Amino acid sequence: MCEAGIIAALYAVLTYVAAMMNLAYGEVQFRFSEVLTVLPVFTPAAVPGLTLGCFISNLASPLGIVDWVFGSLATFLAAVTGRMLRKIEINGIPFLSILMPVLFNAVIIGIEIICISDSGAFSFANASMAVFWPVAMSVGLGELVICVALGIPFIVVLRKTGTAKRIFSDHNLK
Repeated sequence: MCEAGIIAALYAVLTYVAAMMNLAYGEVQFRFSEVLTVLPVFTPAAVPGLTLGCFISNLASPLGIVDWVFGSLATFLAAVTGRMLRKIEINGIPFLSILMPVLFNAVIIGIEIICISDSGAFSFANASMAVFWPVAMSVGLGELVICVALGIPFIVVLRKTGTAKRIFSDHNLK
């Protein structure tokens, strides 16, 4: 439970830092906190930790309650599937786990964004497939940059330094 709480707090703080730089919400997102989405590879506590951290950070979202639901759902599904796929690796890197946040955020946040009208009302009637693909690609690209460019080195450092074994309770770590 402590691990989950620490992960949630770190995620929220890093998201708020990105928000101060106008990078946390909208079609183009570079949330530094998304580097933490690789943590389900190391600990099951990352699943509730990331979900709670996303929920807390989305309390400040300009999209309001819609982002609380959709953002938390995307993060939860990415964390659960990332955890499930953690043992499938290529050259020691769990690429499928790393790609789960990219996939779920592109699709779910893409849908969320296209369903918001100019007046801020949410309705699936506002959705358009012509608009969905560019929005999903934009969200997914931002996620991909963070998860790959920062996530892979983060995993490598946690493993090579032995930090993952020291700080996470999952004793089945490499």
